[in-house]
Amino acid sequence: MTAAVVHSPNRWVVAMMGTLLQLCLGTVYAWSFFQSLLVKSYRWSYTDTAWAFSLVILTLGISAAWAGVNLPKIGPRKLAVAGGLLFSLSYLLGGLALHLGSIPLFYLGYSVVGGIGIGLGYVTPVSTVAKWFPDKRGLVTGVVVMGFGVGAFVMSKVLAPLLLSATKGDLVPVFVSLGVLFGVVLLPVTWFLQNPPVEVSAPSATARATSAAPEPETRDYLLSGQFLIMWVVFFCNIAAGISVISFQSPLLQEIWGLSDPGVEPAVLASYGATLIAVSSLFNGLGRLLWGTISDRIGRVESFRLMLATQMIVFGVLMTERNPWIFSVLVCYILLCFGGGFGTMPSFVMDVFGSRRMSVMYGAMLTAWAAAGVAGPLLVASLKDNYPDRAVIYCFLLGVLFLGSGFVFSFLVTNEKCTPGKPALDDLGIPAAYLHRS
Repeated sequence: MTAAVVHSPNRWVVAMMGTLLQLCLGTVYAWSFFQSLLVKSYRWSYTDTAWAFSLVILTLGISAAWAGVNLPKIGPRKLAVAGGLLFSLSYLLGGLALHLGSIPLFYLGYSVVGGIGIGLGYVTPVSTVAKWFPDKRGLVTGVVVMGFGVGAFVMSKVLAPLLLSATKGDLVPVFVSLGVLFGVVLLPVTWFLQNPPVEVSAPSATARATSAAPEPETRDYLLSGQFLIMWVVFFCNIAAGISVISFQSPLLQEIWGLSDPGVEPAVLASYGATLIAVSSLFNGLGRLLWGTISDRIGRVESFRLMLATQMIVFGVLMTERNPWIFSVLVCYILLCFGGGFGTMPSFVMDVFGSRRMSVMYGAMLTAWAAAGVAGPLLVASLKDNYPDRAVIYCFLLGVLFLGSGFVFSFLVTNEKCTPGKPALDDLGIPAAYLHRS
């Protein structure tokens, strides 16, 4: 009898489909495009709408951590298909919630269901494509995560404006149409995500011999000082950036309105949409740029550079009222925000090894969940309670986040993590210090 021949897809097709999946999921970063419309149309407060975005990021991070642990058991195709379906469903439920005027249903449908869908889908292509490209891992994973950063451009400059024009500004059919569109696109896309044949990603004899030796449990790695400090640094970089992402359109409209009070609201909205689109390109570019820089100067040094330069930028933004300079500086923040996501996968792989990549990186993304709650909600509270000084307070908050991350970055190194070492060494403090009397 002749064994059936199983045809595997071309690895570049897998990479392209993984990037397309990330691009669709990344449209969530265009949230501030819809935020002002929701505040005006439904008279929800900025805090109400910030909760919608924060719940997406919270459930995203939690579900991404779960997906990272279970990816080897369930497989990439099933997780990706489930993520795509839930993401599409979230827009349909969001449209229903807007039709009923129910913000709790909007939280449940758009935010929670959508966040779970994004989390299941986000981890899958990063880990899967890395297995298909053992020879080009850094480059290809950078391209894949870049797709997520560019998603906001597609939403704010293509999909949302076209649908709003076609529906005459009615958000209900806009959300329903997006749900149908994403469902049609993502079902065939996610079907291509599968692990490569064994011979493509099989470990070397040396790696197999090493893996046969007893080693600490995953829990020990998750509780190590190295992981916890990496988590804090990642959280601080995300919290600063995501607080700007969630409100960049309203902030620009406010600043532009102060510099030129005669500008019509519709024109201000178009300026905000343009900033979302352009900054999203920097978000995507930063994932490639900083990932490449980190290969040259080191992961820790890259994070320190991102955090330090952003502190200067946030400080300037506290008093900057020129809308053009404001926009340029916001784009730099998004460049560094994306840079954190472009650098951290390789950082995790360097420190914890490729075999623990999906589990440890999934757990690292809980920092994204926590930052997605802290950043936007604090900014929303400032805008609701201190509307006249919200801009200054928002960027001061960013300086505090970034400063904390910069301090903690001096406690972490690129060294391989092995739980069970002395506590100081586990925190990344050079071993030479441990032997000084």
